[in-house]
Amino acid sequence: MDRLKIGIIFGGCSEEHPVSVKSAQEVAKSLDTEMYEPFWIGITKGGAWKLCDGPAEDWENGSCRPAVLSPDRSLPGLLVLEQGRYETISLDLVLPVLHGKLGEDGAMQGLLELSGIPYAGCDVQSSALCMDKSLAYVVASSAGIATPNFWTIPANENIDPDQLTYPVFVKPARSGSSFGVSKVSRKEELQSAVETARRYDSKVLIEEAVVGSEVGCAILGNDLDLITGEVDRIALSHGFFRIHQESDPESGSENSLPIVPADISAASRSLVQETAKAVYRALGCRGLSRVDMFLKDDGTVVLNEVNTLPGLTSYSRYPRMMKAAGLPLAEVIDRIVSLALTGKVR
Repeated sequence: MDRLKIGIIFGGCSEEHPVSVKSAQEVAKSLDTEMYEPFWIGITKGGAWKLCDGPAEDWENGSCRPAVLSPDRSLPGLLVLEQGRYETISLDLVLPVLHGKLGEDGAMQGLLELSGIPYAGCDVQSSALCMDKSLAYVVASSAGIATPNFWTIPANENIDPDQLTYPVFVKPARSGSSFGVSKVSRKEELQSAVETARRYDSKVLIEEAVVGSEVGCAILGNDLDLITGEVDRIALSHGFFRIHQESDPESGSENSLPIVPADISAASRSLVQETAKAVYRALGCRGLSRVDMFLKDDGTVVLNEVNTLPGLTSYSRYPRMMKAAGLPLAEVIDRIVSLALTGKVR
């Protein structure tokens, strides 16, 4: 049987470029090359697309050729520049392993829709919706899901610091991980935090601090046919959870420890999973996503955010939660591919 030709896109222009490369490295370790023929498409920080041998740390210095996805459905696949001419490589599927802007926000998904090539993960609408935390809150709230109280500050506008009750969190509204996020305990700190967030996005989100445990749920599937991983809990020693900010994340965080399965009651675990499914469906997610929430002392579950292309690194939460539920990354990849091609979990 012929192997499926899979284009795996990694890197990208966002601040999460290094994380994407690490995610792709884990995919490379887990990919069944007897079933799949991978075509590794690396995007440099400057936005250049290259077909390369794989996602090694120095992939840009290896044997690479300029390559792009054709948006023309009459000429589908990968266009590779070879000796002044473009060679076409047909692809059965594209697996985006991208995080943050231009990878997780609907931009890449739009290109893939134009190309007509099936792709793994959320579509244009749900990717864009989940990337903008304020819009995700509006939709989730309309579906009856608890969210923090929040305010948005458009570009070139300010907010009266006296109208807020502290502490609050100030975030870029459309950015990944915890880049540009600040906890503000006093009104005098607000303007500096807004300026920090604006380094990553012109639209800034301010949200109330929710008192509770940070919990997460990995989800795989479409529509009603959903699989959840084990719930995790982030145990903090101090400060707040800042993912991908460590100099050596493989060695752990200096203030947080993920506990999987979460040390919470069975009832709370079930509620977290059901809430995550409700969020996933309300926001139109498909394929995979990680839903982050707060579990309050009174048992209430409050939405934090949704990651539509969650990290797949050796230290990432999504694969850890799935592995704890009996699904190693190799099997997760197989199921994501099946979902993209058939719409069903295999």
